Amino acid sequence: MFDNYEIWWVTGAQLLYGGDAVVSVDAHSKEMVEGLNKSGRIPVKIVYKGTANSSREVADIMKAANNDNRCIGVMTWMHTFSPAKMWIHGLQQLNKPLLHFHTQYNAEIPWDTMDMDFMNLNQSAHGDREFGHICTRMRLRRKVVVGHWSDPKAQDRIAVWSRVAAAWADSQDMLIIRFGDQMNNVAVTDGDKVEAEQRLGYHVDYTPVSELMEYWKKIDSADVDALVETYFKEYTHDQALEEKGSAGYKSIWNAARAELALRAILKAKGAKGFTTNFDDLGCADINDPNFVGFDQIPGLASQRLMAEGYGFGAEGDWKSAALYRTVWFMSQGLPKGCSFLEDYTLNFDGANSSILQAHMLEVCPLIAEERPRLEVHFLGIGVRKAQTARLVFTSKPEKGVTATVVDLGNRFRLIVNDVECIKSKPLPKLPVASALWIPMPDFETGAAAWILAGGTHHSCFSYDLTPEYWEDYAEIAGIEMAHINKDTTIPTFKNELRWNEVYYMLNKSLC
Repeated sequence: MFDNYEIWWVTGAQLLYGGDAVVSVDAHSKEMVEGLNKSGRIPVKIVYKGTANSSREVADIMKAANNDNRCIGVMTWMHTFSPAKMWIHGLQQLNKPLLHFHTQYNAEIPWDTMDMDFMNLNQSAHGDREFGHICTRMRLRRKVVVGHWSDPKAQDRIAVWSRVAAAWADSQDMLIIRFGDQMNNVAVTDGDKVEAEQRLGYHVDYTPVSELMEYWKKIDSADVDALVETYFKEYTHDQALEEKGSAGYKSIWNAARAELALRAILKAKGAKGFTTNFDDLGCADINDPNFVGFDQIPGLASQRLMAEGYGFGAEGDWKSAALYRTVWFMSQGLPKGCSFLEDYTLNFDGANSSILQAHMLEVCPLIAEERPRLEVHFLGIGVRKAQTARLVFTSKPEKGVTATVVDLGNRFRLIVNDVECIKSKPLPKLPVASALWIPMPDFETGAAAWILAGGTHHSCFSYDLTPEYWEDYAEIAGIEMAHINKDTTIPTFKNELRWNEVYYMLNKSLC
């Protein structure tokens, strides 16, 4: 899904040193861009857009970047000294993410042969500082990467930003549909959808379950049968579940029909994510002979749709649905997986004290340690109490990062916590998918910091993403980020939250 995107590389120069110098700048830039693309480390193609030698050229490139849907961001590099005043008008117009690459064509100084011509041409050591100054003067949000263009470390940092920029582009036309509203007056899953669209790009629409049921009624039984067979091939299960006419088979068949209905309406509306609600599942009376609706919350469908990349949030949590889609989009091609999760119950066990992550049913199988198991069990919560299918598994024991976005009224705050998933003991009477983790730096500090920051009980977890991804995301979005990690202490973290409060209150008043 990155194939349709491009990062535009623009090299800063000027005509002071003559046409020959510009030709050299152009040749060097092409070689560097080609080298980055051939490195295999950056998932988005970098496209060289030439040198910018005047204010008009800069403005033309930035306006073109804004208007090209393939362009997800602009990379700049000042090969020679590029007077930063000529960048002002173009940077004022740029509305795509910006990365400033402080690099140099040659890796080392050619001590024995360097002359004034060489030094005049290779001026990024101070050309990039001139450019950096004007970005700071203009209060521009951007990422700065320092390193030689052939260095894998620098390439990896560009790769992180490119994935985030691609996910940001994806969110600008993201539609999240909500089947039902918030549940039980929950505050943390609600928020300002208008401000979210202004700040984060995605749009949230209510969709009545009755509309979903129109798709449900049109699902062909043969398609349901085929999907059930796919389930049996992909997941371990008791052979008894394959007996047609059995209660277990019926529950699995109903789950497959729900999946097909959800996928159909998501595709029809062009939606990239959805939320569900235990209290809104269609016709209220399951014993009604004209019953139209799900037999229980569509948990198996949600699990599988998340694995395909659809955003999901439980109980109407549209912010988590959008954030999960972004997590999945950033993670494409990375091996370890991601999921929507919920803090469920605590395990006080000294140094191994931890938090069990689960949900009633909806945990993405991408994080499973082993092949998921298809099971059918009773679920007695919400408007419907019935046997229902789900995938049961435990997560891989490994380090990861979880994140959530909360609405604080005057701003959005992205809360990020480094965590370590550990092996849990068997849960024979809790047949759900789960993860067990210790929040960094330790259970007590991590949990307290999350609560002090106003963190939700829902979060979006990834083994592959690192805090750098979230730093880039917050920078592009212009939202606050609070990071809880191995170095966090409660006094320092509380002060950080206080300073942030002052900053954002002042920033709001100045606007």
